[in-house]
Amino acid sequence: MTDTLPISRVHEFKAELFAPWVQDLDFTVESVDAEGAVLRMPFSDRLTRVGGTICGQALMALADTSVVFALSGAFGEFRPMTTVTQSTSFMRAISGTAVLAKARLLRIGKTMAFAEITLYAEGDDRPAVHVTSTYAILPVKG
Repeated sequence: MTDTLPISRVHEFKAELFAPWVQDLDFTVESVDAEGAVLRMPFSDRLTRVGGTICGQALMALADTSVVFALSGAFGEFRPMTTVTQSTSFMRAISGTAVLAKARLLRIGKTMAFAEITLYAEGDDRPAVHVTSTYAILPVKG
């Protein structure tokens, strides 16, 4: 965990910032630092589709969520932000195992941020899903 974003804040963000259905993914934040974040989503039959593979919607939500933590790690706090684009390439199915999302920040500007996220089946170092994402950094009201 990063010194700029204490683990206690990570847990608060998870509880406060995400819709209940995102929290139902039961993800854990494995690490956060100024360059990115790693999240882990356990396998659940509730996330599978025909054939027992984890559905794309759950994988895309995990990738999107990982960027929120990555940017919060870079900022040292949560700042208002929103997804502008998310491009996802599914390269191999994930079934019967947890998923690791590794988000890497590529560039953070004043109003936009860019990230690359790779999802892996736990225990397999071959990429399963490749995602690029653009986020708008919103003005802080107050």
